[in-house]
Parts: sequence; structure tokens; C-alpha cells
Amino acid sequence: MLMYKRKQNEHFGLPLNLISLLQVMAADKPWALISEVGENGCSEDLAVMLKEHFQIVSLCDLLENPDLHGPKIQVLFMWKFYPEATPALLSLLPSLRVVCSAGTGTDHLNIPYIHSLGVKIANTPHVVSDATADFAMGLLLASARCSLSVAFLFFILFYLDPNAMIIPQTLMGVEVTGSTLGIIGMGEIGYKIAKRSKGFDMKILYHNRNRRSAVDEAAVGATYCENLNDLLKMSDFVMLSLRFTPESIGLIGRRELSLMKPTATLINMSRGLVIDQDALVQALQSGTIQAAALDVTYPEPLPRDHPLLYLPNALITPHMGISSTNTAKKIVQKMVDNALAAVKGLPIPDEVDPQCDM
Repeated sequence: MLMYKRKQNEHFGLPLNLISLLQVMAADKPWALISEVGENGCSEDLAVMLKEHFQIVSLCDLLENPDLHGPKIQVLFMWKFYPEATPALLSLLPSLRVVCSAGTGTDHLNIPYIHSLGVKIANTPHVVSDATADFAMGLLLASARCSLSVAFLFFILFYLDPNAMIIPQTLMGVEVTGSTLGIIGMGEIGYKIAKRSKGFDMKILYHNRNRRSAVDEAAVGATYCENLNDLLKMSDFVMLSLRFTPESIGLIGRRELSLMKPTATLINMSRGLVIDQDALVQALQSGTIQAAALDVTYPEPLPRDHPLLYLPNALITPHMGISSTNTAKKIVQKMVDNALAAVKGLPIPDEVDPQCDM
């Protein structure tokens, strides 16, 4: 067999012509800023998706040498709200064209200020709805059956005490099947929650700024409550899935909690500020409502001494409604598509309206 030896670069054994081609291709990629690659930022597999189209700079590298990296960056990829699009950071990015934020919410962005700089904003709607609805139902079920408390007690009693035989009656759960679910915010996510709850034969009430069509209501068996008070009084589970706006701050306070059944559970998939958390702590401690399950709080994370963290009838998760592998990949693909469009001067598929009120 004849062996042909090709001239190769000493790095990785790659031919020089291939090395040159890769360098040219890399040089043609637009530059983008991310928080970091790793546990506290974008995962390795998601970073690979970004690197296919962009030269990536971490926030740490930018801050170490802003004069070198800042002028080249055209895209800011915001994952889990980081890097924060602060005026100080944006001032280092004179060539920035777009801020691409993961997820649908934009309340973490100063939209008027960013647009005043001539910078576009894009989010990733639609792809997060299924994962969020799935997680919402998971919280509802877990809180209804005291799942985490039972699991913890099982460990304490049965692992540490092999002779333990009895589960306390205080951990008796409530029935989900046939109960009444009140959904506040019947948009895309709220409607998908309703679809899932139909599988549990739940009676569905909803309150929304705009009533859905008769066809939509019939498909999930939902009844519209024009008056929020009526929904609160009748529901066994109250699900918050509304879009966050300035008007929704403190929507659920002492008065609203007092209208709920003492056996009711409050579930929040919206934003922490939608609930008056001091009032919620009091309601949970006093028995005004039975339980709360929160995927969002204010602030995030809560201070380690916050009373919500120590209440046995409060289930809190760290804003992970969209945290699934498939959804993460869909989000990143949308971010890439939006960013490439902005860099090329094309219409951005998911551009946020400059007049958006959060």
C-alpha cells in the first residue's frame, strides 16, 4: 500500500490549508457575548450551538480586556438573565446590534433605554410553553400530595430508623382529580396548563384580560370568570400564569388570599412580584390557605433566612419551569436565528416591540 505524506501543521495534525480555511471561517463569524460556559452559565452542549455561528466571548474575558473585545461584539446572549444588560455593560459594546434573551419575559430588561442606543431586543416565545406547563402541573401535584415532605420524612424515619412504620396523618394529601383549578392568565402557557389539567378531570375556571373564544373554552371545558374574586373563592388550586406587567405587581395580596378557601393551594409560574410575599407568609402560617408552590420569588434566590424557606407548607423551586434539555436547545436555536437576522440586517423573527410594557 502506498502511503502519501501531506505537509501538516504541528497543531492537531491538521493540514495547513485546512487550518487556514478554519481561521478564515472563524474570522467571518460575528462576535457575541455570553456570561460563561459551565455550571453557572451556558452549558457546554448549548455553547457548541452558539459557536457554530459566532465567536464567543465570556463576560470575564470582556471585563479583563474591554478595549480588545468590546468593539467587536454585536450580540449579547442573555441566559438565565445573565449577563445583565446594565448601562455600564452596554457602554462597553459600541457595535452591539441585539440583545437576545432566553425565555419570554422581558421584565429584566430596560427596554426604552436599550432601544435608545439603537439596539434591538429579541426573546424566545412559544418554545417554552410546553415545559413550563409540564412543570406547573408537577408543582400542583407535588404540593397536593406533600411529595417533598413525605420523601424527606421517609429518609429520616426509614433510613435512620429501620424500625419506623408510621407516616404521620398530617402528611395526608388532597385529591387533584375532580378538584377545581383557577387559572389567572390564560395565554399560551395558561391554556396548555388547562389542557393538562383536563386529564385529571379538573373543573377549570380562568380569569384573563381578554376572554378566549368559545371554541377554546369548549376544548378544555373552561369557564370564564370576569371577576377575579369569584375565581379565588371557588378554586381548590389557584395557578398564576399571567404575563408580568407593572399592573400585575401585588395582584395577590392579603385581601385576595383571604378570599381563597382554607384548603386551597396557590401556585406561581409568573413572577415573584405578582404576590405580596409578606402577606403570603402570614396566610400560610395562619392557615388562611393550605399551601403554596412557587417557581418564582422576589428576589431570586430568596435570602437564606427568608421565612418562606422554612414553612412546611411552602414548596419552592429555583425558577426552573423551562429547564428541560429539549427546551433549552429550542431556546438557543431561536436565539441564534434572531441574532443572525439582526447581524445581517434582516427582520428579527422574535423582535420585542419597543413599546412593550414589560
